[in-house]
Amino acid sequence: MFLKVQLPWNVIIPAECLDAKGLMLQRQIIIRLLEAFSSKKATQELGYFLAVTTLENIGEGKVRQHTGDVLFPVVFSCLTFKLYRGEILNGVVHKVLKHGAFLRCGPVENIYMSCQKMPDYRYVPGENPVFMNEKMSKIEKDVVVHCIVMGTKWIEAEREFQALVSLEGDYLGPVSDEASLH
Repeated sequence: MFLKVQLPWNVIIPAECLDAKGLMLQRQIIIRLLEAFSSKKATQELGYFLAVTTLENIGEGKVRQHTGDVLFPVVFSCLTFKLYRGEILNGVVHKVLKHGAFLRCGPVENIYMSCQKMPDYRYVPGENPVFMNEKMSKIEKDVVVHCIVMGTKWIEAEREFQALVSLEGDYLGPVSDEASLH
């Protein structure tokens, strides 16, 4: 799910980057904010940081005693992406194994779908392994799968989420290209 959130942030401008012109200072604040924002990646509460949408406010700068750097409190709006239990999503299969498949969805790289959560699908081994059902519907590499999120887990060390998904439910499964053309 995409969320729009407003966040406070502290931006530090090194003394050598300070300039009497206000426009250049504002530019430096925005550049530093975007650098810090992109390196943060994600938080457990808000999910993955995608984009800064608006800079709402730049507070008064405070000079740091020992370095001469200036700290500016800022408030900005941004878009985030977070998976929630019960949410329906489209994931792209990137690896098929005997016991299940790994999918990706947006910034989430580790989404696992167990073979036990793929009713009526059976594993077909080979050079390009697939899961197939009696109607010849295939779950294989690069296929888009409509699935439901069963649970998520935050991995602090990597600053990322992992998720478990299932095909147990109505209208879940591989999304065929033919159906999307009509």
